[in-house]
This record gives sequence, C-alpha cells and structure tokens, in this order.
Amino acid sequence: MKRERIEEIAELLDKRGKLSLEQLDGFFPNVSQMTLRRDLFQLEQQGRIIRVRGGAMSVKEVQKVSGEPYTKKSTLHTDAKIKIAQKASSLIDENCSLFVDGGTTAMYLAKEMPDLNIHVFTNGLAVAIELAQKKNINVTMIGGQVIRENLSTASPVAKSYFDNTNFELAVISATAFTPEHGFSCASQIEADLLKLARAKAKSLYMMLDSSKIGKIMPYTFARIEDIDVLITDDAFPPELKDQFVQKNIVVM
Repeated sequence: MKRERIEEIAELLDKRGKLSLEQLDGFFPNVSQMTLRRDLFQLEQQGRIIRVRGGAMSVKEVQKVSGEPYTKKSTLHTDAKIKIAQKASSLIDENCSLFVDGGTTAMYLAKEMPDLNIHVFTNGLAVAIELAQKKNINVTMIGGQVIRENLSTASPVAKSYFDNTNFELAVISATAFTPEHGFSCASQIEADLLKLARAKAKSLYMMLDSSKIGKIMPYTFARIEDIDVLITDDAFPPELKDQFVQKNIVVM
C-alpha cells in the first residue's frame, strides 16, 4: 500500500510538474500530511523529486529547463538551500531592484520570493522561468554564453549592460568558500559578471550552505569584506561565523 502510494505520488508529480501538500491531500484524503511529508522525503532520497516550500516538484520538470548537471545539484542539500532561500526572501522589500545569480540556491530563492512589485535582474535561466510565473515581479535576463553546469549566462560585454542598469541589492550564491580564497566559482566569465554585480549593488547578500565550506573553485569573485550579509544554515561553524561578525557582517 505504501509503495503503491509513493509511486502514485511520483506519477502525479511527473504529470503535474509541481504539487502543494494541500493538493496532495485532495488526492489522498485518508493519509495524514505527516505521512505525505515522509513519502516526499523518501522520493527525494531516491532523486525523483525536489521538495519545495509547501510541497514538491518533479525532477523531470526541472530537467525540462535545466538538464542533468543542474538537476543533480538542485537535489543536493535541499533542506539547507530552502532554509537559506526563505531567509533571503524575507529581506526583499516592495519596489526593490536587485540582481540574483543563477545557482541552485538562487532557484530556491526564486520559488520562495514574495510576489511583490520588484525588478529582478538575473543571469539564471531557471531563476527567470520561476520568477516569470509570478505576476508582479518584473524580470530581466542578462544575456551571454550559456554555462551548462548551472544554467546561467555570462558575457564579456556585461559591463556595458551594467553601466546602464540600476539595482540596490545583489543576492549571490557561492559554489565554494574558504576564508583564504573567499567566495569562488568554476567559470572565469561568470566570476567576472558576479564581480560587476557586486560592484554595482549598494549591498551584497551572500547565500552559502555549509556544504560549500572548505571547497575551492578556480575563480574568486568576492571576499569576506566585500559582503554585507551572510545567509547560511544551522550547520555553519560558530568559529567561522565569528570571523564574519568581527568584520561587522550580519550572519543569518
């Protein structure tokens, strides 16, 4: 019975793309939400779905726009990414203009972002598609070469684009971080774009789940002193948190 129900949930999600817990309740009126949550957790462990706030979406739905490498990354450390995304979304105010990168944590931020009258610049294809479903958010894609690993775009001529755009806030997610090497990523062209976004914004919020700590990617785009707010998860080491606090950086 349980196995059949889990398979039925997976099939529903593959067919519908995304379902809330309330919608699943309608399909399984005799099953508690706690049981449905456990079923979703098991399906996520199998790599078949991605849990999101209030429900879940099919991995196949993500693959329609993202491809396998991005999908694999989006299913790792989902609890931490969702928690970070929820914290970051609470900091976004009405009428704000901001830049959001194209990482998988940024995709979760797009899902969690309130449907406010705001303007979002992004180099993330999956981020833009998610935000485009909200009726009040104005979304502008930054063009350029597609970086397949995280489904983002970047271009050597991005500087001229940034010269003619305005945003107060940049919300960026890092692929790797060490105190010595700062926040880094795998692509030089993307690192250059993130540096431009960092320099343009009045404030920089960095999203970093603790699994990225101690990792080094080839290209550094920011250092501790460049950021204003660090948004992380409960597993972030206290001794490392102190290094940020000592530099007057807010840690959430």
